[in-house]
Amino acid sequence: MERNKDQNTQAYVQILGTGMDTQETSPSVLLCFDHERFIFNAGEGLQRFCMEYKIKLSQIDHICLTRVCSETTGGLPGLLLTLAGMKNGSSESDDHVRIWGPPNLDLLVNAMKTYVPHAVMTKKNIIPQSGSALASPLHAEELRDVEKFKAVSISVFLLSPTQFSSNDTSIVYICKLHDIRGKVDIVKAKAYGLEDKRKLGQLQKGISVKSDLLDIEVHPDDVIGPPIPGPIVLIVDCPTEPHAQELFSAQALDVYYSNSESNSTNVVNCIIHLSPATVVNSPVYEKWMRKFDSAQHIMARATRKHETTPILASSARIGTRLHYLCPQLFPDPSFPSVHNDDDDVAAPNIKVPVEGSVCGISAENLLKFALRPPRKLGLDRSCVQNTMTSSVFIEELLSEIPEIADAAKSISKFWHKPKEDEVELSDRQDSNDVVTEEPSKFCVPKCLENVQRDDLEIVFLGTGSSIPSKYRNVSSIYVNLFSKGGLLLDCGEGTLAQLKRRYGISGADSVVRNLKCIWISHIHADHHAGLARILALRRDLLKEVENEPILVIGPEKVGEFLKEYIKLEDLDMLFLDCWSTTRSKWDNMEAEDSSLQPCSKKLKPSTPLDDIALLKHLRKVLGEAGLVRLISFPVVHCDDAFGVILESADRMNRGEVVPGWKVVYSGDTRPCSEVINASLGATILIHEATFEDGLVEEAIARNHSTIKEALEVGDSAGAYRVILTHFSQRYPKVPALDEVSMQRTCIAFDLMSVNLADLPVLPKVLPYLKLLFRNNG
Repeated sequence: MERNKDQNTQAYVQILGTGMDTQETSPSVLLCFDHERFIFNAGEGLQRFCMEYKIKLSQIDHICLTRVCSETTGGLPGLLLTLAGMKNGSSESDDHVRIWGPPNLDLLVNAMKTYVPHAVMTKKNIIPQSGSALASPLHAEELRDVEKFKAVSISVFLLSPTQFSSNDTSIVYICKLHDIRGKVDIVKAKAYGLEDKRKLGQLQKGISVKSDLLDIEVHPDDVIGPPIPGPIVLIVDCPTEPHAQELFSAQALDVYYSNSESNSTNVVNCIIHLSPATVVNSPVYEKWMRKFDSAQHIMARATRKHETTPILASSARIGTRLHYLCPQLFPDPSFPSVHNDDDDVAAPNIKVPVEGSVCGISAENLLKFALRPPRKLGLDRSCVQNTMTSSVFIEELLSEIPEIADAAKSISKFWHKPKEDEVELSDRQDSNDVVTEEPSKFCVPKCLENVQRDDLEIVFLGTGSSIPSKYRNVSSIYVNLFSKGGLLLDCGEGTLAQLKRRYGISGADSVVRNLKCIWISHIHADHHAGLARILALRRDLLKEVENEPILVIGPEKVGEFLKEYIKLEDLDMLFLDCWSTTRSKWDNMEAEDSSLQPCSKKLKPSTPLDDIALLKHLRKVLGEAGLVRLISFPVVHCDDAFGVILESADRMNRGEVVPGWKVVYSGDTRPCSEVINASLGATILIHEATFEDGLVEEAIARNHSTIKEALEVGDSAGAYRVILTHFSQRYPKVPALDEVSMQRTCIAFDLMSVNLADLPVLPKVLPYLKLLFRNNG
């Protein structure tokens, strides 16, 4: 039976604040009805956000994109994979989410097909350049689906300034709820001889009935009052001022303006602005806003200065607790440092001009605008978060675990200031001094002799597996070489946001600007879905200065994805297959080095280069960073899965040669000889530990490692320190370890920053971490 389209008891539009704290992606907007849900834009972090706030992704019916770029679609691949898993991914199912977007949506879909199953994306809907009602491009069979668009009609208008390419098209969505049929006029009903109350109900449903007392047929219009017009919401995204100029000049929107003759039936109640603050503050955009007398303007991209409430509260709570316990390993997650000081990203100061009234506010996370019932029409702050600060989290911690204060004091004693005669160690960062005490039976490797704190720091940006969770983001590691730049090992969704949480906005920009290369272990989305966003930001940061394209090293499938994606937006990069960076390839290149022409100093993405030329370029880039080699090696996971070895150059200390350090990252893998051989004598082995020890069969089935297996690999290789990562998202805390393993092991948490100089003391922190999470199992 078809549902009555007026039966939505509640309807609202809500700001989903992805990126509101870190400003690296576009917020999403939820349009919610009793039986139908639309999400506008799916930037990175959307899944993690929905988990935090218990928004059921399985109930999403449509994803509508205002633009197609990394800023608005970075979370789409992971979201589609998750939804397919929830709905069994059947290509025969009508439960697939529908994706709507401009013509270049096809380019994104083609790129995603390199790693997202084709069946997951069979329900894409391209909005033609001319613009139309959203339902009109549907195929005939979908038009017969009575479950779609029952509560709202959505029209679109495309903004495509002539000076931009078609890939820069932006969409304005106009969402109009259906009118509510008027109430029955009882006096008129009696005059038409109606006594049966059931017939009044039928009339309200639009069904004509026979009079009880007169020989006539009574039609709904005879006894029903005028309908209540449905509210209208506009979703507007103007990325540039030329887009805003086209918006201002668009005749297609004339019927919605306050001076329109049809305005009595097309009153716009709410406009959500996804445009950046620089555009919103422009004269032409403000002039366009004044065309709506009564609309509530919500600025979703405006920065709320001095905001102290983190968007991902669960993660921030853990980060604050970890920092309290051990600030040497866990940075302060204070959120005011995230915000930029530039005035151009501040919340627009919307004034009430003489010639018109503009009612505008800066969006808050989870802010709603209620659309139904009519009596509640307007802003609803009931879901907006209460202010949470670090002090609140610390008070909770001290109340829950009083002895944690003494634990923090004990940990601080592991770090002490250098002796006055140790000149080499005098260059410190803050109060994080070099540890000279060795807590275990294992000898300190010679590479740590008089090491300085600006040599190497490993920052874990994501330590979870599969999908982002409240507590752990997906895989990404930043290798910080300080003044010499840095590298990314894997780049899962949300990598950029994590960099901004670790370094602040300007600090993260500096990190991205100075990246030497990016290495990807395999094609699974949780290891590379954040790549396009990082590359796009680097492109924008360096567009005004002379620079070389960055090298991305990964398996062949990642190269195929990038080849397709750059048809959508330029990423200023060159790709090198992992197979071209194996030890044998390095050996062959160096053996033949004298007979090869040196590679060009200035590489361009359009220049055809063979792998040897790219490998020579990689050697040059690594040399500038103080590294000798980046060696990929195959591991046991999916096809073309790799681990990596980083080797630093030797250095001089008091006239003696000190060997360089060696860091090995396993990627995703079963325990195997390849990892053991690669890790022989490693200073640090970063190994995946997806499953707890009781789940060996599941680990085997999925080609992952248990915690015990990962530690055994480290023991077999004689690695000095083993850091475990890539934990199953059902285990967000500290696993059980035996006493022997604890002497060389540490558990990674998001944003944990391990300085090379702190390796000797690293295992000593582990018992205190177990205390911190003792109530979490």
